[in-house]
Amino acid sequence: MAAVVAGAAALRLIDLGAVRLDPFYDAAVRSMGTSWKNFFFGAWEPGGSASIDKPPLDLWLQVASVKVFGFGSTSLKLPEALGAVAAVGLMYSAVRRVWGFAAGIGAALALTVMPVEVITARSDTMDAVMMALLVGALLLLIKACESGRTSWLLAGAAVLGIAFNVKLLETVVALPGLALIALLGFQRAVPSHGAGPASHAATPGSRESGGPSPEAVTPSREAAPSWLRDRAVPLAGAAVVYIAVALLWLSATLLFPAHDRPYAIGSTNGSAWNAAFVFNGLDRIEGKAVEGTTLLYKRGRRFVSASAQEGERAQIPPPSPTRLLKGGGPLPIQRLGLELLVALGLGLPALALGFKGAGRTQKAVSLGLVVWLLTGTLLFSAMTRLHPRYVEGFTPAVAALVGIGVAWAAGALTKRRTKYVRAVVFGAMLALVLAIPLAASVKAVKDHVSDAGNVGALPAAELGKLSTYLRANRVGAKYEVAVDSATKASSLIVRDALPVVVLTSYQGQTLTSVAKLRPLIARGEVRYALLNSSCGKRTPRTDAACSEPALWVRAHGRDVSRQAGLTRPGVLWRLPEAIG
Repeated sequence: MAAVVAGAAALRLIDLGAVRLDPFYDAAVRSMGTSWKNFFFGAWEPGGSASIDKPPLDLWLQVASVKVFGFGSTSLKLPEALGAVAAVGLMYSAVRRVWGFAAGIGAALALTVMPVEVITARSDTMDAVMMALLVGALLLLIKACESGRTSWLLAGAAVLGIAFNVKLLETVVALPGLALIALLGFQRAVPSHGAGPASHAATPGSRESGGPSPEAVTPSREAAPSWLRDRAVPLAGAAVVYIAVALLWLSATLLFPAHDRPYAIGSTNGSAWNAAFVFNGLDRIEGKAVEGTTLLYKRGRRFVSASAQEGERAQIPPPSPTRLLKGGGPLPIQRLGLELLVALGLGLPALALGFKGAGRTQKAVSLGLVVWLLTGTLLFSAMTRLHPRYVEGFTPAVAALVGIGVAWAAGALTKRRTKYVRAVVFGAMLALVLAIPLAASVKAVKDHVSDAGNVGALPAAELGKLSTYLRANRVGAKYEVAVDSATKASSLIVRDALPVVVLTSYQGQTLTSVAKLRPLIARGEVRYALLNSSCGKRTPRTDAACSEPALWVRAHGRDVSRQAGLTRPGVLWRLPEAIG
């Protein structure tokens, strides 16, 4: 197992700094490090006028990392990579407790080499940390079912609530399965005199592979246990703990007056609740385009938009029952689909055939994993807008069933053989099943593949010239620049860590109107505007480029892009009242 964890660390940490960063979240990490208020709210820009669209728990880890190791590519991604490594160990512990050593090793290896997980763990997003928390919740719920201790049950519910604060509704993919484990497998242990513990039933061959841990026993119970006391009350308590922890940060934001809270990017009213449940919930499932601003950047001899770049990154086949088994796009079959096929083809039969003679915990966990797997498969096959990193919501269930299925198949083929023969066959089957995913993961590491977004990115040479010009001509202004979109200045914030005036949020919703902008200009608090966009006949009216303040800047400002050394016009504008 130490070798497996070492392999997981190697795949996730080797040349980690070479993987490109996500300017949007990195800007937030930079801004959050400037004040405790920005830290709490997950502020996107140092002035604290706007915040990211999610709870900032994962970014808190990134802020801590950059405070210790310095602001850089490796330190920004280190929490994700380490979280994914920890998930491998947690996966082994969870599966081994119920199905034995072989299944635990198989599940850990399946998660270790799963390409989509490796890519996500090396990306500057929060999905890998969320996935690790889901595996942690699974382990805690298994311990709760084994021991009958309410403390483990509540701890599992709390960890699941923390996972919600990392990636919101993506965690709900795991919720039905994990809830089923608690519902079917937990019964509070009560003192029982003279009754010894009864061992859990295990699948055929599990004891030869190491079997459940000694403490994995059914708790003793009174002859006539109280259903209300021993099951309903603890489960209701777990539900309350989950909801309370899940909504803790969102509720805490309401302690501040509305005018004192940053505007949550993506929301329609500035509320973090709206951003959490509408922008990151219904809009994602329905496939609404959320990165809708037009940011121009150069590709060869022509300019294309960042929305086009986002589209290329997200070119996943349209919804269909076989979507996760397709060969092309950023989520080809070798990155997830092959292991999913093994989970369905071997894992499901293994659980079904071992179900009859299984104990309470094993039955509950079996059904929970099946529900978790099928929920993820159906959802990610059907949802309109899918990024590869979203599938981290069910990769633990895939890996668990791969390990269980391969261990069961190897045991069935070598039932009358020696332990040595069984071990060789099991190893050979694992190697056969995981060879292609391992090769795909190694290639992804070599190619520095990332699944992070690229919202607000600017070419390095252009960014340098823009930063140099603005800092040289700032002349005591409070804000470095006004920006027409709530994401467009991300690279600039990462570089300079200076406040900016945000003119619009997503879909061109005005945050700083012309009436509010003019006094800022008159007081000398802002002198330049970064538009880097155009409002043409075919540009949607909801685009930031066509917003009222952006149109006003073009009509009254002066294009100084050439003076700043930029190769294209219309990027940087001198605001009118600031013109001498």
